Amino acid sequence: MPALPDLLAVLCGSLVGFSLALIGGGGSILATPLLLYVVGVRDPHLAIGTSALAVAANAFANLIPHARAGHVRWKAAFTFAATGVIGALVGSTIGKLVDGQRLLVLFALLMLVVAALMLRGRRGGGADRYPLPHMFPRLGAVGFAAGSLSGFFGIGGGFLIVPGLMLASGMEIIAAIGTSLFSVGAFATTTALNYAASGLIDWRVAAEFIAGGIVGGWLGALGAHRLAQTRGTLNVVFAFAIVAVAVFMLIKNMRG
Repeated sequence: MPALPDLLAVLCGSLVGFSLALIGGGGSILATPLLLYVVGVRDPHLAIGTSALAVAANAFANLIPHARAGHVRWKAAFTFAATGVIGALVGSTIGKLVDGQRLLVLFALLMLVVAALMLRGRRGGGADRYPLPHMFPRLGAVGFAAGSLSGFFGIGGGFLIVPGLMLASGMEIIAAIGTSLFSVGAFATTTALNYAASGLIDWRVAAEFIAGGIVGGWLGALGAHRLAQTRGTLNVVFAFAIVAVAVFMLIKNMRG
């Protein structure tokens, strides 16, 4: 019979993978808090490095069904990721130098910003205008910014990447979700390698997180197209969950 922490890691990974595949984000920003407060990883930097590895693997696994469905715009994906991995390397290097507790406070504040963006909604994603004229310079600039934040906080950055792709290239939301998974995987891999070089990954927990995430991700991908009309409701649910976790993190760390 598996130990409770092992089971919790698998279940938390399933939640992260399901959210990544279904709405392009949400779960990845919860990965670090889940590792810290549910699974029981004690070191904030270790939790960030472990979650980055798990998110990277889950994003690439979830990319497959989206690619098969024709939801990935590869030219935009490669352009966005090319500059984003540089930003992720810079951001993750700086993040390792910041005190763990202060990093968690900044992380919680970012979660509140992400929740606000989610509550604004994506308003159906608009018409497919891909490709916009001169989109590649914009993709490169937005990619670097998103990668830097992704690396600093050890998140996949789906809720930064999806609207960034839509704004810079004009693609519709379902294509942005599929395309974002390539960049989520690339950014998180860069962050994970940087943290692994400093010994800041719990490999066992990461493997359990990944196993759960693959199962949850495939289920999320199956529902992504069918639930296109209810994605706004899902955004609200995830947003309030993120707010609750962020407030909990702020209170806990301010008391500490």
